[in-house]
Amino acid sequence: MSFRSSRIAARLSSPLRHSTDRWSAAEFAALMALATAAAASLGFFILVGKVVDGKTHAFDEAVLRALRNPADTHDPIGPWWVEAMIRDLTALGSTTVLALITAAAVGYLLIDGKRATAVFVIVSVLGGAVVSMLLKQAFARPRPELVAPLVDVHTLSFPSSHAMLSATTFLTLGALLARVQTRPALKAYLLGLAVILTLLVGASRVYLGVHWPTDVLAGWCAGAAWAMICLAVMLWLQRHGRVEKPDGVMTLQ
Repeated sequence: MSFRSSRIAARLSSPLRHSTDRWSAAEFAALMALATAAAASLGFFILVGKVVDGKTHAFDEAVLRALRNPADTHDPIGPWWVEAMIRDLTALGSTTVLALITAAAVGYLLIDGKRATAVFVIVSVLGGAVVSMLLKQAFARPRPELVAPLVDVHTLSFPSSHAMLSATTFLTLGALLARVQTRPALKAYLLGLAVILTLLVGASRVYLGVHWPTDVLAGWCAGAAWAMICLAVMLWLQRHGRVEKPDGVMTLQ
């Protein structure tokens, strides 16, 4: 084979090799997502067993008491601005804010021509909301009355909807945005930001006295499991051409 023929063959094989590497990475990501979902699901069921048996009662009470003035359960620890900041943070996990964030992401995807991905995001977030509601009804755990709640709540306690839905929304969108990035640092930043926001929202619910700590832990586990299952499904759909692939990803035809 001549030198020129070798160069032409190398150029033709480069996209094929790049595509294979890409799909190997995508398949590895799907396996990792499923493994994470399995671990989070296991954590959820372990928590359920301990909560049902009453083994977490002492832990739940100790954490709530530690966050309040011993002489006044209406008074949370820390200066006044900490409570104001926590109230702002907890709003990030509210139905209204999460719906706005989801709508903004869907609008962007539609403008970018990724209609199937937009539909997938809507189904993922709404599906997480339905699962959260069903879990609350199934366990029917009442809200804590050990300390005075700092915000009004009117639903059941286990698992925390704020924790679960923030995990579902932020992790799903974080993973989606990370998929279109080529730099590892940007991928890590987006996923790390999604995790931090999820943790802050959940922790705020305990500080405000509207959830037992195990409610929040269970919400994180359930939300993470749902988000990772959705991610694995999205990768499978992208692999089979049912959902648009990230820009710049080449595939075998």
